[in-house]
Order: sequence, then structure tokens, then C-alpha cells
Amino acid sequence: MTAVGTEVAEPAGDPRTVAPGERGVTTIADRVVAKIASQAAREAVGVLPPDAAPPHASVVVRHGSARVRVHVELDYPGDIGDRCATVRRQVVERVRALADMVVPEVVVQVERLHLAVRPEAVGGRTP
Repeated sequence: MTAVGTEVAEPAGDPRTVAPGERGVTTIADRVVAKIASQAAREAVGVLPPDAAPPHASVVVRHGSARVRVHVELDYPGDIGDRCATVRRQVVERVRALADMVVPEVVVQVERLHLAVRPEAVGGRTP
């Protein structure tokens, strides 16, 4: 039985009584976002030539947004612009989904082009 006019206080540590701004923040390190961006670029680039280095990224995070620079190696010939656009889209989508950050800028830097080997270039004709 409770007395009329008596309030029961919630425990001081109960998160329902602490204002959202006072609960703390979750900070995601730049290097974690860079790993997410690198993996997203790997997914977008697909299969690379055997001697190609995997994509890697550098990131600057400020105020909930991430500016990303991705370094990739691509095979050639191919539509380089289209592949870079695919990398951009994938990086933006994955960073937004996994880190909940806005990505206003993704710079894709093509470090090296790998010439695709064709049978006729190896020294013989194809039947």
C-alpha cells in the first residue's frame, strides 16, 4: 500500500532520468572509419589482378561527417570513371550504414593501372 502524495524516485543512475545530452557520446575513431571505407572499396572494385595492392583509405572525421580518400589499383582497359563512381557510392553507403556518418566527400585516387593480359599478347593466336 502506498501513501497518497508520496512520490517514489527513480534510481539516480537510471538512463530514463538522465537527459540525452548528458548520457555521453559514442566516438568512432578515424582509423575504424578508414577500415570500413577500405573494405567497401574492396567490395566495389571486385577481382583485381594478382599483383595489385588492395584498396586502402584515409579519413578525417569531424562533427559526425567523414571525408574519405580511397587509393585503388584498377585493371585496364576498362571504364575507369564508372569504376570510381561505383567505389564512391559503395563507400558512402557502407560508412553511413555502419558508422552512422554523413560522407560529403569521397576522393578516389587511382594509384596504378594493370594491363589485362590477353592470349594474343602472350605470343599466340587464339583458335
